[in-house]
Amino acid sequence: MKPQPMVVVEDVEASSRWFQGVLGCKSGHGGKEYEVLVDADPNAILQLHHWDAHEHPHLGDPKLPRGNGLLLWFAVQDFDAAVARAGGAKATVLDGPKVNPNAKHREIWLKDPNGYTVVLSGRRGDL
Repeated sequence: MKPQPMVVVEDVEASSRWFQGVLGCKSGHGGKEYEVLVDADPNAILQLHHWDAHEHPHLGDPKLPRGNGLLLWFAVQDFDAAVARAGGAKATVLDGPKVNPNAKHREIWLKDPNGYTVVLSGRRGDL
């Protein structure tokens, strides 16, 4: 089983560019209503869906705060490069980069343009 989280956003194309810039991933679908972002293999790593596209009744309420209690957590191969990409994407940094002594890795906590919290972490033992 492989998770394929979907987040609902105001602007799919802008969100896709932001995530591609931060994660170093690529578009696997593209479009104004729906996007699948893929890694190099290409495995789906994240889906983006526009709030108003199609008639899906279970996407959530666009009037409520985004992502409360949800963290989009990505373990990255090269933490230093990921931090540099986040800086290049002008990501809002919530915390870090820092060492998480419990997980024995480095991490940086970001806020994406839609209000979701995105965490990038190095590999376990990558101190």
